[in-house]
Amino acid sequence: MLNGISNADRAEILTQALPYIRQYNGKTVVVKYGGNAMINEGLKQQVMEDIVLLQLIGIRIVLIHGGGPEISEMMDKLGKKTEFVDGLRVTDRETVDIVQMVLAGKVNKTLVKLLENRGGRAVGLSGIDGRLIEAIKKDERLGYVGEINKVNIGVINDLLERGYIPVVSSVGCDSDGNSYNINADSAAAHIAGALGAECLILMTDIAGILRDRNDISTLIPQLTVDEAFELRRDGIVSGGMIPKVECCIEAVRRGVCHAIIMDGRVPHSILAELLTDEGAGTMICAEHL
Repeated sequence: MLNGISNADRAEILTQALPYIRQYNGKTVVVKYGGNAMINEGLKQQVMEDIVLLQLIGIRIVLIHGGGPEISEMMDKLGKKTEFVDGLRVTDRETVDIVQMVLAGKVNKTLVKLLENRGGRAVGLSGIDGRLIEAIKKDERLGYVGEINKVNIGVINDLLERGYIPVVSSVGCDSDGNSYNINADSAAAHIAGALGAECLILMTDIAGILRDRNDISTLIPQLTVDEAFELRRDGIVSGGMIPKVECCIEAVRRGVCHAIIMDGRVPHSILAELLTDEGAGTMICAEHL
């Protein structure tokens, strides 16, 4: 982040970041990372470096991830057709096994390895471990797609207290031993609320909420929950942005101070959001900060 600038400028950057370091020191920040934001390997490594940096300055980071593109890729390799209903993946028993294998295995352990290789301390979990994410069937048409009815954050708190970054894959379970494919944004909102997190960050492949979806200059930097509802009613929030905004609203209603939708493809966007005046993306909160 500081390559190619003078030592004086480096010192100025660090000085400007100091108030934010103090603000977030000892606080919990939940980061949802996944989907198309994870496709670029070089950028993925940079995001992991930024997360390690945040941990080193005293922020308690919890990383929640999905991995839709990786699931689709594995299904193609296995010759299994991917079906969607209302934008959600139909998940039969064979598919939920693939989801669990890809998310709790390949994707989760890759992120843990990247964090460890960059000096962080990380432990990988799925929502099944410690019954972290308990779920019920969301819709019979979708099969084993889960709706969260409870989160048990004891294992996350234990890891945070011991100085680890919990890395959680969005797979859940029920009392009968069934596994469920869980929306990672929803998992992040519920876990952030249960932890009493200072902030929830959704790293995605869009800049944030735009008044005109074709004009990046119309990015809305901050919204209250009520204003977010109004934008949805007016059709400005539409399509794939609807569930992300709903998850941010859910997190704020569960006690999270603020939730942010940002473009995870932009280098160091998470540092810009947490450690600078300008921030990044769209922040949703109960009242204007």
